Amino acid sequence: MVTVPPMSIFFWFVLLYLAVLMGISIWKSRSVKDQDDFMVAGRTVPTYKLVGTLLCTWLGSGTLLAGAGLAARVGISELWLAAGAWIGIVIVFFLAGRVRRIAQYTVPDILELRYNKWARILGTIVIVIAYTTIVGYQFRGGGFVLNLVADIPEWQGVLLTAGFIIAFTAFAGMLSIVSVDIINGAVITLAVLLAVPLVFFHLGGVEFVTTQLDPQLFEPLGGHNWIWVMGVFFPTFLLLLGESNMYQKFYSAKDEKSAKTAVMWWVVGTIIIETAIASLAILAFSHFNALDPSSAMHLAAEESERIILHTARFGTEIGIPLAGGLLLICAAVAIITSTGNSFLLTPSTNLTRDIYQRFIHPEAPEKVVVLFQRLMVLLLGIVAWLLLTQFRTILDMAFTAYTMIGAGLTPALLAAFLWKRVTTAGGVASIATGMGVTLLITIANSVLEEPLIGFEYIVLPAAGMSILVLIVVSLLTPPDPDEKWKMFYEKDADISDAIEEFKES
Repeated sequence: MVTVPPMSIFFWFVLLYLAVLMGISIWKSRSVKDQDDFMVAGRTVPTYKLVGTLLCTWLGSGTLLAGAGLAARVGISELWLAAGAWIGIVIVFFLAGRVRRIAQYTVPDILELRYNKWARILGTIVIVIAYTTIVGYQFRGGGFVLNLVADIPEWQGVLLTAGFIIAFTAFAGMLSIVSVDIINGAVITLAVLLAVPLVFFHLGGVEFVTTQLDPQLFEPLGGHNWIWVMGVFFPTFLLLLGESNMYQKFYSAKDEKSAKTAVMWWVVGTIIIETAIASLAILAFSHFNALDPSSAMHLAAEESERIILHTARFGTEIGIPLAGGLLLICAAVAIITSTGNSFLLTPSTNLTRDIYQRFIHPEAPEKVVVLFQRLMVLLLGIVAWLLLTQFRTILDMAFTAYTMIGAGLTPALLAAFLWKRVTTAGGVASIATGMGVTLLITIANSVLEEPLIGFEYIVLPAAGMSILVLIVVSLLTPPDPDEKWKMFYEKDADISDAIEEFKES
């Protein structure tokens, strides 16, 4: 007879972990002197901290809840969703040094530097919509955790999570995020890599996998077709390539070499951890889903997004000791809070840098800029909470947010670094088209009884139209002058004059 640990142990352990994180944030807030400190950690982040924060930012509720839930239902074919990011990170390796060399604050900074102010404004709108959606499902993930460990009603747990993430981010910005993500990254890695072999051998090892599980769970396509594969691959692939958090953290690196080295370790860590989470979800769900529905430990298919949290709570049932369960629940907290913090900081930076400083108060003192950004953190946190009511599942929210960035931002952003012939008109038109198509389909899906297009397929028309418009409009308009694109390609180009002129404008 397995004894399930009392809920109170998990609750107090989670509170202690959150208290440590908040204490670090408050301590780091004493070091914030200007916007460089708050937005990009003074541009002094070493490689090991950069690896930790990149890893923690990417591994959010999209991986912990949506990805794990999908893996529980369809098997390892879920890794096509994760593989989009893996391939994207490899491509980013070749861009990281150039991004750090340009050394701005936000992705819209780059868009205006290469295109014009309208590209900056549209890019900011895209990021704010997408990132507040992503923050919203971190709040929901926190609600799941608090419901599990303290029996707090989910809606109250969402509010408590929102309050913590908003306060944490507002205290010290990037300085606090890169500091705590070293702790978070270590906890996540250790918890997941310990849990998988414990569950695997407890359930029966290779014999259990080969005789008790559906073989389709281990097929590369999992019974799906290549259209489905493209639908789940491209949202994460395109999101990663246009991921503003990533670029903002490259700006935080102490130099180009640190940025590129961090990317190499980031891809290794991401592949290992996401594969481990998918494996744990498949194994654990096969057990808990098969239990008698009247059992408190039974997990129905429609609740599969909770599988990792459920495993942490009832881990003793499948071979995970109490210490392992506590570590796994802290890993869940780490994933949710670290991603929520980063994805809240980035749009608040965009609104501060790309709207307030650029168009409203260019000469604002440093203290005013930091105060304004803290107010934006609060405002966007409230908006993120409101967005939760517009989607059925975390997976739907994830696909919509990923597509908003992947179709609305990534084509124009990559073209700035990879295609000299792209024009200002082409870049602006691409951003507007990708954003517009994504919004139209999402709104239609929310008002129609039957979805116009499944959320997992939105990326195909949205990104397709964005890329088509980028190419066609660029070829139909005159090429931009050389000074518009040289700084993005020539390593030895003197970009200081261009950046100064851009700042003055």
